[in-house]
Amino acid sequence: MAARKRATSTTLKTTEPGPEKPKSETPAAEPPIRPAKLATILKFFLIFSIPYFYLIFAHYRIDYEIKRSILISSFVSGIGFLIAVKMIPVASKYVLRRNLFGYDINKNGTPDGSIKVPESLGIVVAIVFLAVAILFQYFNLTADSNWLVEYNAALASICFITLLGFVDDVLDVPWRVKLVLPSIAALPLLMAYAGHTTIIIPKPLVPYVGMDILDLGWIYKLYMGLLAVFCTNSINIHAGINGLEVGQTVVIACAILIHNIMQIGVATDLEHKQAHVFSIYLVQPLLATSLALLSFNWYPSSVFVGDTYTYFAGMTMAVVGILGHFRFPRTLSLHYSHETQAHVLINAFFLLSLSWLASYLAHDIDFQSNSVDDILDAGYMLWILLLSSVAPHRLVQVIYSTTSPRFFRPRQSPYVKACFRNCITWKQSCRAGLSCF
Repeated sequence: MAARKRATSTTLKTTEPGPEKPKSETPAAEPPIRPAKLATILKFFLIFSIPYFYLIFAHYRIDYEIKRSILISSFVSGIGFLIAVKMIPVASKYVLRRNLFGYDINKNGTPDGSIKVPESLGIVVAIVFLAVAILFQYFNLTADSNWLVEYNAALASICFITLLGFVDDVLDVPWRVKLVLPSIAALPLLMAYAGHTTIIIPKPLVPYVGMDILDLGWIYKLYMGLLAVFCTNSINIHAGINGLEVGQTVVIACAILIHNIMQIGVATDLEHKQAHVFSIYLVQPLLATSLALLSFNWYPSSVFVGDTYTYFAGMTMAVVGILGHFRFPRTLSLHYSHETQAHVLINAFFLLSLSWLASYLAHDIDFQSNSVDDILDAGYMLWILLLSSVAPHRLVQVIYSTTSPRFFRPRQSPYVKACFRNCITWKQSCRAGLSCF
């Protein structure tokens, strides 16, 4: 946690001035700011990119134009990753000169506990993200002016909340004001939103509601405003452990990208498909820039992200859910993870996976009509691994048995039983790997 502390001289008076001055001047001249975990981040990206691009180019039959735009966005996001890695150390020096630093209270009593850690480095990530998102429009022109209006309005909201987050880092805004700032920043997106205001009623609730689709009207926009408030504060409230704010953003962004690709692959409605494509346009640069920041913020962190990044990441998540026209089960899944432990990273995957299943049940998909070969496809196996990696073994068995007793019960399929054993091993490895956050 970043415990900000103003520059004082009390520690210098208690020791000899001769040897103490060089110790305080050395970090100021050449602070140890470097991406210590860059190799780990690149390995993580490689592991994620293999199934991600496999789903795009091999598993699903996606239009060439969509593939081309996703590749352009990936390339521009990669450039943003490199720029962010180079700019964070440079910006850290200027931040330290302005006395925007903190001490890591989790390292008290150790030599690292007395090192000045620059704060508010989320401003660099946000600027690079906005530059990448704006530059992407030049390479991916579209004739749909409505989408461009919403896209630029979303970028305006993200820019607005980034400015307010940086003001919070500098002025220490009271918490009551923090509840109002995201709603103000979301106004450009709400005013420019021209999409539908309907939701799909979950299948178990249809007999009680009496309809499959419900038009909320102005309540939908009110919900979007509240969603922006909640998403920004839900990322901010988890601060306290090195890499936690950025780490949970990376995990959720990966899950959203996989979800968008799967939705594009099975969607038949052009508007629904285009909504998920635009969601990818925002999530890919968010993931790339967040990985660059995570390489510095990984334990032991050399920079702190500040409220600038938490507000920026939360608003981007809200914008992605709004522009992507995510249904309530999927969007509300961001609301239930409020633990302050590192396992919040795992809970995000778990909730998004369960909401993915709920959304499919709401669309009247008959799992029992599938064959074993379909279940072993990459899309289903990816979902099984995603769900099994975060959920207890018994809970997964209950979900599978209640969803499709014919093919998902392990006792009736030796192959699925073997997959369960492999998933449990993978789950333990995933928990051990993520515990370093």
